[in-house]
Amino acid sequence: MAEISNYLENALINGTLRGSTFTAPTTTFLALYTTDPTDADTGTECTGGSYVRQAITFSSPSNGATSNSSAIEFPQATSDWGIITHVGIRDAVTTGNLLYHSALDTSKTISNGDIFKITATNLSVTLA
Repeated sequence: MAEISNYLENALINGTLRGSTFTAPTTTFLALYTTDPTDADTGTECTGGSYVRQAITFSSPSNGATSNSSAIEFPQATSDWGIITHVGIRDAVTTGNLLYHSALDTSKTISNGDIFKITATNLSVTLA
C-alpha cells in the first residue's frame, strides 16, 4: 500500500516544508471498499450488516516500510457486503480522513456469515 490521499499529501507538505503542525492520529482504522477510494476519497465504503472499521497497529518502520503488527479481523457479516476491491487506512472509526489506500491483490466477496481478516504482517505501507 503506497497510495497517499490528497489530505495526507497536503498535510505532509505543510508539515515538512511550510512549518504547519500536523497532528497524527492516535489510532488508525482499516476501511473496506467496493470501489477505488482514490486520492480524493471518493470510493464506496462498505456499510451495514455489522460492518465497522477496525483499528490497526503497525510495527516500527524500517527503510520506509511498515506492516500491521497483529491480525485485523472484521466482525461476521450479517448481510452481504459486496465485492471488496480496495482497502483504506483512515484516521477515525467513522467519517474522518483517508490517509492511505490500495487495491487488494485479489478481490474478495463478503457474503452474509463471512469474516474478512488480514493476518499479521500482510498489510504493508511503503513510502518510496
